Amino acid sequence: MTRIGDGVYRVEIDGRAETVYVAGPAHDRWVFWDGRVFRGDFSPSSSRRKVEAAAGQLTLSAPMPATVVAISVKRGDRVSKNQVVMLLEAMKMELPIRAPHEGVVSDVHVREGQLVDADARLVELAP
Repeated sequence: MTRIGDGVYRVEIDGRAETVYVAGPAHDRWVFWDGRVFRGDFSPSSSRRKVEAAAGQLTLSAPMPATVVAISVKRGDRVSKNQVVMLLEAMKMELPIRAPHEGVVSDVHVREGQLVDADARLVELAP
C-alpha cells in the first residue's frame, strides 16, 4: 500500500493496482473501493464494524458531503444485495450507494440534485 495523496492510496493485490479513497477519523472511517462504500471503526483498539440499524430497519447514509446525482429506487421497491440504490458525487468522484443485503425500500429521504451533508439519511431498508 502506498499513500498517493490526502486520503488516496494505491493498493497492489496479486499484481493489480487499485485506488482506495479513505475519509474520516479511525473510529468512524469511510473507505471507497471498487464502487463500494465501507464504513467502520478501524482504530487499533476495535475490530468491530459499526452498523446503523434499528427495529429491523437499516439506514443508508451519505459517506461525506455530496450531491445526489441519481436515485434508482422508490418506496416499496425490492432490492438485492449490492444493488446500486443511489449515486452521489463528491470531490469529482461518483459514489454508488449499494444495498448491503436484500430488502424493501421503506423510505427515500432525498431527491436528485439535493446537496447532502456527511451522515445524512438517504434510504431506509426493511428486511
